[in-house]
Amino acid sequence: MIGRLRGTLLAKQPPALVVDVNGVGYELEAPMSTFFDLPETGREVALFTHYAVKEDTAVLYGFLREGERTLFRALQKVSGIGAKISLAVLSGVSTDEFARLIQQGDVAALTRIPGIGKKTAERMLVELRDRVNDLGPAATASGGVPKDPVAEATVALQALGYKPAEVSRLVRDAAASGDRAEDIIRKALKAALR
Repeated sequence: MIGRLRGTLLAKQPPALVVDVNGVGYELEAPMSTFFDLPETGREVALFTHYAVKEDTAVLYGFLREGERTLFRALQKVSGIGAKISLAVLSGVSTDEFARLIQQGDVAALTRIPGIGKKTAERMLVELRDRVNDLGPAATASGGVPKDPVAEATVALQALGYKPAEVSRLVRDAAASGDRAEDIIRKALKAALR
């Protein structure tokens, strides 16, 4: 399997791009989130890839950030969602924003993404809710813990086993201006035990 490519960007015409790696031109499909941050043609680029083989085709997908590839793969596991809709999701929202929408159960916002109807959005919520921690800030390119205290508290409370909707409510009620993540977590846990 091809997991990553580094070479010279030869062409970029959404949704396709071509990367020359030591004389071999790899044609890839990529979401707009990747296209927006690509260098000019003729420059070096490194892409995380996903290689998909179906009955009559083989397609290579490219992503600038590991978090995008992680979300792309997670979306493909939702019944009724294929590569085309997965690319549309990545083109419509960032990985962090998508994770937030899933955590909050925001069906209305999900249906504003091209190709996502109400039933598909509801299926995404059900099937991705348990995996949302893998899609959010921890899945970004840096791989670090989010710097935002509210986001840190949200991730920590979910890691403790609280449901996303409950975490949103607890954090919203507990967070005050200037609070550190530890303060928010402490207040949220006290509120949860009442």
